[in-house]
Amino acid sequence: MNEPVPSASDSPSLWQKLWQQQRGNVLLLIIALVITFALRLFVAESRYIPSESMEPTLWPGDRIVVEKLSYRFHPPHAGDIVIFRTPPLLQTLGYGPNQVLIKRVIAHGGQVVQVHSGQVWLDGQPLEEPYVQEPPTYELDAITIPEDSLFVMGDNRNNSNDSHIWGFLPEAYVLGRAGFCYWPLDHLGVVANKHFSRRSP
Repeated sequence: MNEPVPSASDSPSLWQKLWQQQRGNVLLLIIALVITFALRLFVAESRYIPSESMEPTLWPGDRIVVEKLSYRFHPPHAGDIVIFRTPPLLQTLGYGPNQVLIKRVIAHGGQVVQVHSGQVWLDGQPLEEPYVQEPPTYELDAITIPEDSLFVMGDNRNNSNDSHIWGFLPEAYVLGRAGFCYWPLDHLGVVANKHFSRRSP
């Protein structure tokens, strides 16, 4: 009795063989991509400092890790360095809605900010700010910050497009907090009130 001869349709195609061999790797890659996307969206992401507005704390070319998780449990604190989406007024001046900026939180809703005689004043008291590049050379009359808003400034006070120019930052626009500088290596460390010197070219 003759054995049946398998037809070509009974043999797995080249693509089927490849899928059988690689589907485990493909699924692992998909899972890794999903986890990476979720971490970037909800936990942390890397950012590049493009301008001089945060000198001497952060310099152009610095790369930082932005931590996003803590603001899901509490609002930004005074002194935090935050990244945020472009606020409404800057959008009217030509900034893209998805452009990301970085500044330091000076005050939150209900507090009063003033800039006078080279000093930032908060609720009538002068702020001690060892992290600034130099004292501000401009004046700003006392203003009360609206609820659910922040007043943010660059540490390079006289070279920063910040709240003293375009107004208040809605808290909802904040994306996260600058947590750690990982590049260049001579700037390695936690980003807080640390001052970095400009690295050699």
